[in-house]
Amino acid sequence: MPIIYLETTINAPLKRVYDLARSIDLHIQSLEHTNEKAIAGKTTGLIELGETVTWEARHLGFKQQLTSIITDEQPHHLFADEMVRGAFHSFRHEHHFKSDGNDTTIMNDIFIYKSPLGILGTVADVLFLKNYMTRLLEQRNATLKSIAESEKWKELPGMDHHIA
Repeated sequence: MPIIYLETTINAPLKRVYDLARSIDLHIQSLEHTNEKAIAGKTTGLIELGETVTWEARHLGFKQQLTSIITDEQPHHLFADEMVRGAFHSFRHEHHFKSDGNDTTIMNDIFIYKSPLGILGTVADVLFLKNYMTRLLEQRNATLKSIAESEKWKELPGMDHHIA
């Protein structure tokens, strides 16, 4: 099973970064080039433990739907989502957060997935899928970093309880 590991340093407080990573609205904004939208379950605000979201987007030329559920949560340090239904055979996306104590947050993504279609899926991983998924996650993280390090985070639903 392929594993994608990313580390992103964000000059913003831990709690802000953790909540932005759970923001449905930020996710949509970060992947607007795929026409990503939340169509069922939690469709705006911050997703919580046990909640689901169904995404619809265009990936690799195909309109697709994917439903995931938040399966683990350790507030401000970890949350994980897992696919319930979608194009993959399975996936688990762990989001880990740690603070340096000075309003800098290290965000680590661990995305573990299994492609469908057996050996054909394995070939797709090698040829393009792992690179495609890595670029999507990097795009999402770059948007999260940009918003967290500016004042734009205040405009997102669910973020109004934060102090500057």
